[in-house]
Amino acid sequence: MSATDPIAVFLTEAAELLEQIEAGLLDLTHRLDDKDQIDAVFRGLHTLKGSGAMFGFDALAAFTHHCETAFDRVRKGDVPATQELVSAVLAAQDHMRALIDQPNGDHEETSLVLLTNLQMAVDGKAGAPIAVPAGASAAVPVTAVKTQDGQKTWKIRFSLPTNAMANGTNPLGLLDELRELGTCIVVADTKAVPPIDLLEPTDIHLAWDVTLTTKSGRDAIEDVFIFVMDEMQLEISEAGGAPVAQAAKPAEAVAAPVVATPEPVAAAASAAAKDAANDSRQPAKVAENVRVPAERLDELMDRVGELVIAQSRLSQLADASVEIQLRAVSEDIERLSGELRDTMMVLRMMPVASLFGRFRRLVHDLSRETGKVIELVTEGETTEVDKTVIDRLADPLVHLVRNSIDHGLEPPAERAAAGKPEAGRIQLSARQSGGEVIITIKDDGRGINRERVRAKAESSGIIQPGAVLSDQELLQLIFQPGFSTAATITNLSGRGVGMDVVKKTVEALRGAIDVVSNPGQGSEISLRIPLTLAIIDGLLIRVGKGAYVIPLSAVEECLELSIEDDMRSRGRSFISLRESLVPYIRLRELFRTGTKPDPFQKIVVISTGTERVGLVVDQIIGDHQTVIKSLSKLHHDVATFSGATILGDGSVALILDVAHLVASGQQQEAHLRAAG
Repeated sequence: MSATDPIAVFLTEAAELLEQIEAGLLDLTHRLDDKDQIDAVFRGLHTLKGSGAMFGFDALAAFTHHCETAFDRVRKGDVPATQELVSAVLAAQDHMRALIDQPNGDHEETSLVLLTNLQMAVDGKAGAPIAVPAGASAAVPVTAVKTQDGQKTWKIRFSLPTNAMANGTNPLGLLDELRELGTCIVVADTKAVPPIDLLEPTDIHLAWDVTLTTKSGRDAIEDVFIFVMDEMQLEISEAGGAPVAQAAKPAEAVAAPVVATPEPVAAAASAAAKDAANDSRQPAKVAENVRVPAERLDELMDRVGELVIAQSRLSQLADASVEIQLRAVSEDIERLSGELRDTMMVLRMMPVASLFGRFRRLVHDLSRETGKVIELVTEGETTEVDKTVIDRLADPLVHLVRNSIDHGLEPPAERAAAGKPEAGRIQLSARQSGGEVIITIKDDGRGINRERVRAKAESSGIIQPGAVLSDQELLQLIFQPGFSTAATITNLSGRGVGMDVVKKTVEALRGAIDVVSNPGQGSEISLRIPLTLAIIDGLLIRVGKGAYVIPLSAVEECLELSIEDDMRSRGRSFISLRESLVPYIRLRELFRTGTKPDPFQKIVVISTGTERVGLVVDQIIGDHQTVIKSLSKLHHDVATFSGATILGDGSVALILDVAHLVASGQQQEAHLRAAG
């Protein structure tokens, strides 16, 4: 599809409109009488309907027309805005996304259920809304057939996002869980698999058709996919028979369905004219932004990285030359490449507000689902992070927020008994610290029960009974695979999956996780993430005959270690630094260089948060603009290094993993203190 394809333009604008509609609806949940928000939601629905009709999305236009009519009645004062109406339109807004993603799908049943709920909300009728069928995007009819022993046969079709395996989801594990429910027949759909020369080994292109005979119900099947349901396509139906539950058509529709007009362009023009008439107070938008595909930015970043490497080579040649003109040109190129690098970094930066905004809807839905009163507070939304970092942090933050709500926040009655406000508080904050951004998820719930964590870890064989652990080591156990202290499995958590995926994702971003928890007061989980994944400022060092790079943002200071001090500290590798002992690691021994130490070794003190460790090196060469190159898959388990870079002379320097080295130094300190 070309970049100028009008359908592609519509899809982009529709995604923005849906985000605006969702934000307006969530704002209305706090201020139901806010006429500006009511008007904003109405305009968004009206524009989406007109654009959908213009580009041939007739089902979207017809469905959106009902929601638009409902908000038009609210806008005119005919009916009040209620929480039930907002929730009904929020659910309808999710269905609009499905109508855009799958315009030719069978959406009739889901549309009918949602419009029934919308009609009930507009009429102010009490009662629970009709449940929307699972896999709403496909709306497969649910049919019933029972065997003599009470078992049912279910037809299940599911497909995962292309990057699911990269985010830690194993489709084989999902199939194994389905097999545990009963007799299972699995058929893989390979139609979407690309030619082998275009195939990425880490991407998923398969879909699966499963025939499951089980005594379990739909809820048990949906629980298998609970942690990936937001991103996947899932269809569940019972085999054979007539439909079990068909939503009755509303006696009076909110408005007559929109009939596809033979002149969609004229219809869209009419819609635009009505928009202008209804909102003459709004100033005309000025096209100040240019949409650029992310792939082009990534390609440009690669070119800038190669330019930085070439500039480093040129600087090295100029330093060895006596030609003054060559040195002058080298300095100009160095200045220009530095400015280009900084400009490129800014282009890739996005405020974390785009990430935090997604959680308003999540918290709203979970509040209704759990019956807990939840207040979401965000801080530091203007903090900017690399776009790639934001994309990869979305799923980990969802897991953390879900766990804070399920495990952390108490029900209203329990909070009242503890003297806490009825509303539990979830705080998302972001701040920049050097070359890192620190994203914090904080709640004021019950905190982490350390006794239960230890008991679960010992019973699972993660640690030995009675093992001596620091408080931070104990809290870090919650990120072990399969670890969960939940007494029962819920729709939110309890299966022991999710938190280990969080840790793997953060570590893949060269980040670290800090946990602080006070019983009865809540928990705070901080993610320390690099601002960018492409180019960093590094400190170039030499150990033996090899060159290595330490991210400059982690460097606190450099000290000299004489041979006498080195020999004196043998057996207890500590230095006294302003009345505190800092452990240090001899990189020459860690890397087994087989060389003798330089007469005057150096200690580079690095830190992650409050923890520090020293690295003994032979020589500090100086500052170096580091273009990060990923290690091959053969080296994915080498924890000491996070990547590599190419030096000016063409040689390779490995980039040290600061978080791993600091953790190793702290463990060494703990062992020495225990032995002493």
